[in-house]
Amino acid sequence: MGAEAGQRPGKMPEALPPAVRVHGRAEAEAALALVGPLGATLLSAPGMAPGVFLAMVAAAAAARPGLPHRVMMDCAEAPGLALAALRAGLRLLVLAPCPAFGAVAAAAEEYGAELRPEPPPAFDPGRIDLNSPGGRNKLAQWLCPAG
Repeated sequence: MGAEAGQRPGKMPEALPPAVRVHGRAEAEAALALVGPLGATLLSAPGMAPGVFLAMVAAAAAARPGLPHRVMMDCAEAPGLALAALRAGLRLLVLAPCPAFGAVAAAAEEYGAELRPEPPPAFDPGRIDLNSPGGRNKLAQWLCPAG
């Protein structure tokens, strides 16, 4: 079938820094606190409201200014959410393949945004205590792989 839906033939998606699934500001701040030289991709929880996600990431980035990071919105299977994310200023989106994927891909291209059909591999700290040394160590190892 060639290229993935929403991608130009022959164009590979841009490589991203290690991704961390963030459900709240504390997780975003922890990821930025432990970011390595590659930076981090802060990936929203699936279906999170774009305004909430942007505010959370902005607050985390303000608490840790100057640290390299990308912001990626996971719109799950909701094309309307993807369009709202584009209008809110997000330029790196995930939308699961759906009947409206092509239309959203066209809109993303108009905005200069990148639309991917699946999220990158991500560390999900959902059940990890990031206040504990063990939890923070797991996140640090994800963000700064040895080798």
